[in-house]
Amino acid sequence: MTSGSKIRIERWCRWLVAALAFTASSAWAFDLPELMGLLARQKNGEARFTEQRFVRGIEGPLDASGTLSFQAPDRLTRRTLAPRPETMTVDGNTLTLSRGGRTRTLTLDSMPELLGMVEAMRSTLNGNAQTLQRYFRSTLTGTPDKWTLDLAPIDEKLAAQVRSLRLTGKAGEVLGIEMEFIGGDRSVMVITPVRGAS
Repeated sequence: MTSGSKIRIERWCRWLVAALAFTASSAWAFDLPELMGLLARQKNGEARFTEQRFVRGIEGPLDASGTLSFQAPDRLTRRTLAPRPETMTVDGNTLTLSRGGRTRTLTLDSMPELLGMVEAMRSTLNGNAQTLQRYFRSTLTGTPDKWTLDLAPIDEKLAAQVRSLRLTGKAGEVLGIEMEFIGGDRSVMVITPVRGAS
């Protein structure tokens, strides 16, 4: 065997090993259907949250804290305890806001931009990729132990208000939500699941 033949065989072997490694990593890559499957297992859940809202023209973040609860398939409740008590409940197409003894009820389909934001959270918690992709282009990175789901709005009315959403988590738990709004405002939420509540 000539030296030239040996070099060609070695190159071919290196190429084959690299190709097999790439194929194997692609075949086992963590993807959106797998994430949605993990999330869909959590039928109910409760968590505490802290949120910082960064608003242009205001020095320092605006802080809020409270609790979140979810009941599959489509009931989501956010109870803000500080800086003032406030409750927002989404049940199907109905949004109910309660503050200071007053309650207001709205339909989500009358406000497409709000519906999109609700579905970003609700569809993710519910593991509903079809609904999620109706409103957003999604990019998933990471592993089941530490994943990041980036969402870019497709709906024009939503895109006019929200630049992007980023959800982070572990397995079937969402542990953080970061929203960037058109105009520069930003919201960062840290979520701590209440163990044994799901």
